[in-house]
Amino acid sequence: MTVLITGANRGIGLALAHYQAARGETVIATTRSEIPATPSLVRWETLDVTEPASHRALAAKLAGLPLSRLICNAGVLLDRNQTLENGYNAELWAKTFAVNVTGVFLTIQTLLPNLLKGRGKIAIISSQMGSTTRAPGGSYMYRASKSAALNLGRNLATDLKIKNIPVGIYHPGWVRTEMGGAGAEISVEESAKGLSERLDALSLETTGCFECWDGRPYPF
Repeated sequence: MTVLITGANRGIGLALAHYQAARGETVIATTRSEIPATPSLVRWETLDVTEPASHRALAAKLAGLPLSRLICNAGVLLDRNQTLENGYNAELWAKTFAVNVTGVFLTIQTLLPNLLKGRGKIAIISSQMGSTTRAPGGSYMYRASKSAALNLGRNLATDLKIKNIPVGIYHPGWVRTEMGGAGAEISVEESAKGLSERLDALSLETTGCFECWDGRPYPF
């Protein structure tokens, strides 16, 4: 089985690469910049999810390769410490959506031939902050982008079901990463294990699901 994980140079993405490789999967991990030390089974490729040319280059390298799993993990949180009065400028909005939403779509679009060949599955890493049932205020850009990623995943699930490709949307948990902070609830290893189990269980019957890393359904 071949798994491709975007944004895998650190945090949850890197933990997912370690976990998948440790259980014997062939792992292709993408990064926009530096390549970290990883198990030897991990194959690293460069991908800037916001750049069409970067997607085309990756597609050329992977032409004809069946993919069993695609984990769209690349994401940014750029509105930390922004204020409603004078923050959240347009450039930050554009960058956030370019990575967290457009980047997800371009990745799936680019690798669709590989997924069709491998009868693959897709995991989109969204967040509970994208749920419309949660509105505690603040983090407007991140919340809006993760809500859009959730909506994107739900609609892709409908269109890809007829192609036998299930799509799951997942909240990875509040994870101790640079983004989540040292006071978060779970480790990257716990999150990676749970997310991998969710993807294992994903089927055409459950396509379009929005679940937590531990399997609990999450309200849209």
